[in-house]
Amino acid sequence: MSINHNDGPHSKDKLIDSVKTSLTDAEDLLREAASSTGDRAAELRERALVSLKRTREALYDAQDALVERSRKAARLTDDYVHDYPWQSIAAAGLTGLLIGLLLGRR
Repeated sequence: MSINHNDGPHSKDKLIDSVKTSLTDAEDLLREAASSTGDRAAELRERALVSLKRTREALYDAQDALVERSRKAARLTDDYVHDYPWQSIAAAGLTGLLIGLLLGRR
């Protein structure tokens, strides 16, 4: 269940679909294992565990990609603020003013 997390919103949809499918498969395998006995039940439980492990790894990969993108965004923001301090102050002030105006209308 390898997913490229750098291709935008479609990768998020792919990840969600993949996780849903994997969890459904594991659930079905466990349900079938519950009604089976012996080696068949053990095999089904093992397949369900493998499916859950793949799902967990995909979620960890997505988390790592999200953390890395967040770090890059924070680094870029920090660099911009240091390179253009007055523009950053003006943008923050304007944003605060607009939010204040919007909240004041309520």
